[in-house]
Amino acid sequence: MSSENGPDPGERGEQLALIRETVRKAKAPRAKPRTWRGAELAGELPVARVLVDKGPVHLDKLWDYAVPAEMDAEAQPGVRVRVRFGAGTGKVRDGRREGGGLLDGYIVERIAESDYRGPLAAIAQVVSPEPVLSPPLLALCRAVADRYAGSLADVLQLAVPPRNAKAEAERFPAPPPPPAVPALASWSRYPDGPAFLDVLAHGGSPRAVWTALPGPHWPWELAAAVAAALASGRGALVVMPDGRSAARVDAALTELVGAGLHTVLVADSGPEERYRRWLAIRRGAVRAVVGTRAAMYAPVADLGLVAIWDDGNSSHSDTNAPHPHARDVLLLRAVHEKAACLIGDLGRTVEATQLVENGWARPLEAAREQVRTAAPLIRTVDDMEAARDEAARAARLPSLAWQTARAGLARGPVLVQVPRRGYVPRLACERCREPARCRHCAGPLEAQSSDSALCCGWCGQEAPDWHCVECGNTRLRAQIVGARRTAEELGRAFPEVPVRTSGRDHILDTVPDRPALVVSTPGAEPVAEGGYAAALLLDGWALLGRPDLRAGEEALRRWLGAASLVRGQGEGGTVAVIAEPTLRPVQALVRWDPAGHAVRELSERAELGFPPVSRMASVAGRAEDVAELLRAAELPEGAEVLGPVPIPVPDAGRPRKPGDPPAGGPPGRRLGDFGRGDPHPGGEWQRALVRVRTGQGAALAAALKAARAARLVKREGEPVRVRIDPPDLG
Repeated sequence: MSSENGPDPGERGEQLALIRETVRKAKAPRAKPRTWRGAELAGELPVARVLVDKGPVHLDKLWDYAVPAEMDAEAQPGVRVRVRFGAGTGKVRDGRREGGGLLDGYIVERIAESDYRGPLAAIAQVVSPEPVLSPPLLALCRAVADRYAGSLADVLQLAVPPRNAKAEAERFPAPPPPPAVPALASWSRYPDGPAFLDVLAHGGSPRAVWTALPGPHWPWELAAAVAAALASGRGALVVMPDGRSAARVDAALTELVGAGLHTVLVADSGPEERYRRWLAIRRGAVRAVVGTRAAMYAPVADLGLVAIWDDGNSSHSDTNAPHPHARDVLLLRAVHEKAACLIGDLGRTVEATQLVENGWARPLEAAREQVRTAAPLIRTVDDMEAARDEAARAARLPSLAWQTARAGLARGPVLVQVPRRGYVPRLACERCREPARCRHCAGPLEAQSSDSALCCGWCGQEAPDWHCVECGNTRLRAQIVGARRTAEELGRAFPEVPVRTSGRDHILDTVPDRPALVVSTPGAEPVAEGGYAAALLLDGWALLGRPDLRAGEEALRRWLGAASLVRGQGEGGTVAVIAEPTLRPVQALVRWDPAGHAVRELSERAELGFPPVSRMASVAGRAEDVAELLRAAELPEGAEVLGPVPIPVPDAGRPRKPGDPPAGGPPGRRLGDFGRGDPHPGGEWQRALVRVRTGQGAALAAALKAARAARLVKREGEPVRVRIDPPDLG
């Protein structure tokens, strides 16, 4: 290019020098974005204490980081940041520690000087200026982590939803004014119901264990309690066991106070929408929340009421570490935030009963006359029925069940509750009841339909010529008949009546008020318009015979849930329960007395020293690791170790529960039980229970957490799973 068409060489040199100087000046303050080497620190409070989002218990503490001056405005307590972690002390340049992997975290506080005298790494990035971790939420998560021997990072993963930039950019309107004090509605059926709502509406914090009457009114009664808290100018939080029940309370609350005052937090909303609703709560745009388990951490401002429905439902116990229970988290919130507490259920758990017995909460229940009016008639296979039908006690569908179904179908839909889904999950010898197992891998044999061949539930091989190894018999019977098989049998018995099923794969919400047979598994029962005319509760022995401390309580809870959908006794509603009539849960159902059953259960737990009278921890892992952890832990004085015992092999196809051994081979079985091509079971897994007196739960959790942390630091053995107050003791 000639000088006529462009600048001369001197001018080009000046331009290049100017560009270099401009680039040099632009890069100087920031250095490298994620190392901030040599960058100027904030003038005030230049150190941030950061909670690193890393779960192991030995890292459960705050870490100090330097705050660059350019981040001073955004790096406020509660915001999400990214920091470098694990660099060690060997990489220091220009007074800053460098290296390590990038991890997410939260700024907890800003301080003027660090206790650590070595070089600090700088915060790499402020992810968002939104202060999602407020001091009350941090205090709650810290209390939950301490109670359950877990790490604060694990609890925060459950409490704070993942970030969504689009949702954060949205602006929310100001909250509407508080509603008027709601009408008492059906709360007047309970002697202390009007007083409870009145105290709540005037700013009080009553605590009650509510035994709800059967029927369709409980969602509106729960909504009325939320409306009373809103009328006092405070917030409210309701935790439901599933999305279906949350939708019922949502509809009732919308009908009672209108839209805009509350929101729903459930997993079905999707990540973006759920985070948007969570931000609306945090920013104060809504004051009431109805949701499932994760909603127990919702950052409701000026909380006036926490409520939980069906606290005995297993879905309230989190499947992720440290496995907190929603009831206990809400009790912590009620105490720390001085809020009212309402524990509601059709039945009564022993934990709720203990709150009543020790005076922490008051019972909220109806008089016996009101209970008899609202509850259906409960019938069992008694002595007179057994005298008329010799096979009544042994038959799965005795004459009582057929009569109840036939009479109910003349007036409306009939509900049939079956403990298991599927067709025939388990088979056994018809003569000696020996379980039918595969000759190749000892797995359970199954039949997917009435005309299909037998096949193994583990390896899938067929067994066309099966015979019992104990008695030589070749005939089989179903140990537990599933919902599909039951629907097939009833369809043949009532060919002109439609048969509908509701289970895990396909759950019905409602059914019309016309004759039909509705076969459902527990918890999946649809609501019938106008109520069911009758209900059959089948295979009661399958619920009562489970080897679990809570078997009777759980059976009664499931029966009450199904029977409450049936019309009252005055409208001809009838429920037939097929179980041994002399057993305590069956008698409690006949009398509709869940509170009395829970009181007797609590007294037996006190005699045996089982929770909730005592505090207990489950320690599971390889035998040598469990023994070493218990030896190293400084357990409270008087602590009692039960076991260890081998962890039983989970059934094939059963959903894994917390505490189950890792996949790759069922532990606790002999090597000879496996075929040559099957995975080796490895070391045997065992579980030990550690029991302490009431009041020593915090010391037990701290001791086990410290022992786990010490093993992780020393890298001794394999990790051990610790669970405080496990819901299933086996």
